[in-house]
Amino acid sequence: MRPAVLAAVAAATLVVAGVPGASAAETVTSKPPAISAQAAILVQPDTEDVPFRRASTRRLPIASTTKLMTALVVLEHADLDQTVTAAPYAASPAESLMGLRTGERVTIRDLVEGLLLASGNDAAHTLAVRIGGTQSNFVRMMNRRARTLGLTDTHYSNPVGLDVGANYSSAQDLAKLTLILLQNRFFAQTVNAPSASVTSGGRTRTLVNRNTLVREVPWVDGVKTGHTSLAGYVLVGAASRNGIRLVSVVVDDPSEAARDADSLALLKWGLRQYRSAVILPQGKVMATPRLDFRDGSTVDVIASKTVRMVIRRGERPAVQVSGVPAELKGPIKRGQQVGVATITRRGTVVARVPLVTKAAVPAASTADKVSHALPPIWVIALAVVVLACSLHLALRHRRRVRRRRARAGRSGGTETA
Repeated sequence: MRPAVLAAVAAATLVVAGVPGASAAETVTSKPPAISAQAAILVQPDTEDVPFRRASTRRLPIASTTKLMTALVVLEHADLDQTVTAAPYAASPAESLMGLRTGERVTIRDLVEGLLLASGNDAAHTLAVRIGGTQSNFVRMMNRRARTLGLTDTHYSNPVGLDVGANYSSAQDLAKLTLILLQNRFFAQTVNAPSASVTSGGRTRTLVNRNTLVREVPWVDGVKTGHTSLAGYVLVGAASRNGIRLVSVVVDDPSEAARDADSLALLKWGLRQYRSAVILPQGKVMATPRLDFRDGSTVDVIASKTVRMVIRRGERPAVQVSGVPAELKGPIKRGQQVGVATITRRGTVVARVPLVTKAAVPAASTADKVSHALPPIWVIALAVVVLACSLHLALRHRRRVRRRRARAGRSGGTETA
């Protein structure tokens, strides 16, 4: 993913401090789990909710989760298919390694897999030297990127995560960084792999993911472990189930078992707080405006697409229809937009859906217009009845007058004789 795209993603995911205007009762449906980590956070990125946090902005050593920024800088500046030579690296006995031999030729792709799965310090060093020219220059690149992403609680002193110098971050910054990285398909696929095979230096290596939750829990799909004596046990986790995405971070846990248990408890609990729901189905009738010059005739106006989103359980986004006139004048094509449905969640517009006609509306015919201009049929019928009665009465009156005149004429004629 290009840097500009990643920066846009960062801007969209930096608001992870909670839900403005939402009460604790609205945010969760049960009490969060008890965990032993000194700092932690749980983020639901679609809603930008933070249903759990503990000392989430506290600056702490983060061990090998440092390699998340190492990976980001590499993915933004290198071609995965580029081949480089492994740089010399003097590792201490306790360090995790990919097993590189100095001078062997290896692709950036394989090095990133070694960095993220095996947490190879030798892979991190080679990437830093080959991308940055020197390790110190690469660390400057890491810190510049942290500043541009707004990671205000983060500073790096090496690309590995060793407890040397000022190498620290916070649970919140690790969550932000992870949300950005997960937009990169190669990164997301790599951290979700139980293992990977790489071939370099004339041999094939199997890199086993040090994140045991990925290997053991089907819906856990990342991200990165870390451990040093100063940092304790650290894990950035990720889960996806039924359309719900969560990112968790635990820092300074007392053991690997506690780290995994805390992460799994947070992710399980978080998945129960949300659901993926259809807010507006495609084809739903949203209005039935009448047609011009066609009394009693209407056309259905429907949603042009389906809107599905992640919401808290018990939450109901509002749907408002606007722009649909009370009367439509043809001709109108089938599927022509005549209004908009606006979906609002927590006072913020999250989607706008064009509303379209379900059927074509032809122009009103001359007969339609004439019929519309005439009074209703019952008025015409009544007028005909009244006119007929009036005519009948007039004719009867006229006959009576004629008869009277005729009688009067006959009487006058007899008297004259």
